[in-house]
Amino acid sequence: MKAALVGADGALLYEVRRATGRERGPDAVVEGILGFAAELRAYGAEHFGESALAAGVAVPGIVDAENGIAVYAANLGWRDVPMRALLAERLGGVPVALGHDVRTGGLAEGRLGAGRGADRFMFIPLGTGIAGAIGIGGTIEAGAHGYAGEIGHVVVRPDGPECGCRQRGCLETLASAAAVSRAWAAASGDPEADAADCAKAVESGDPEAVRVWLDAVDALAAGLVTALTLLDPRTLIIGGGLAEAGETLFTPLRAAVEERVTFQKLPEIVPAALGDTAGCLGAGLLAWDLVAPADGPAAVTGSGAP
Repeated sequence: MKAALVGADGALLYEVRRATGRERGPDAVVEGILGFAAELRAYGAEHFGESALAAGVAVPGIVDAENGIAVYAANLGWRDVPMRALLAERLGGVPVALGHDVRTGGLAEGRLGAGRGADRFMFIPLGTGIAGAIGIGGTIEAGAHGYAGEIGHVVVRPDGPECGCRQRGCLETLASAAAVSRAWAAASGDPEADAADCAKAVESGDPEAVRVWLDAVDALAAGLVTALTLLDPRTLIIGGGLAEAGETLFTPLRAAVEERVTFQKLPEIVPAALGDTAGCLGAGLLAWDLVAPADGPAAVTGSGAP
């Protein structure tokens, strides 16, 4: 878990991290979040002279942000956790915003990071899975039911591996960091090998690593072209563990996307700028939007409590 006090200008005033404690069960994770938030608020009051005005929390899985409920998170064992109400009660009734982790990270990248100044962008982190955040005019489009941006479940190879969503050939089964790790472990014969090892082998010219890597890049390009065909973004922001390979990823990816487009306009394809602080910053922005809604930090810069 990452938590922070976030200033009105989006600055991280104080940041702290700790384990989720998920091995102790789903209720322990919820209690850990509530206690963590209360400690952070107390720290702000002591060190900044005033308590936080609002709170934001970003969680994985399926989120009903409108009603403040974490609907489902498989890796945490959650179902229908009323996170907003629980957190508001623990924090003495301050306003609380709940967001999906990737969409919240996309909000931060759009306002403060690689998408700053872009009126239309898509943020796509390549990690254990693949999700996406659709940025429009400084906000993130959640969709009618809160599922917008789930590009990882776009089928790019119908004869591909089975996905947890019960389709075959979903993008995240082929181009996530986890997918590259699996493919490289099999190809190299090393069960401990991961995507970072594959990237290093690509850089050293290993032909088998190049094959594995370019297969993932080709799948990713297919998914991105579907996204830009539907959304026509000005910028595609690629983050997550796989993006840490830098130009080892971005050079062939840009070429593969360009090769696939026909009538579509090529967006700028750039690495994410905020790293693993994006979700934490985005949660702060969600909180600030409760206090001073509109265009995020620009609406509240220059003053205000964390």
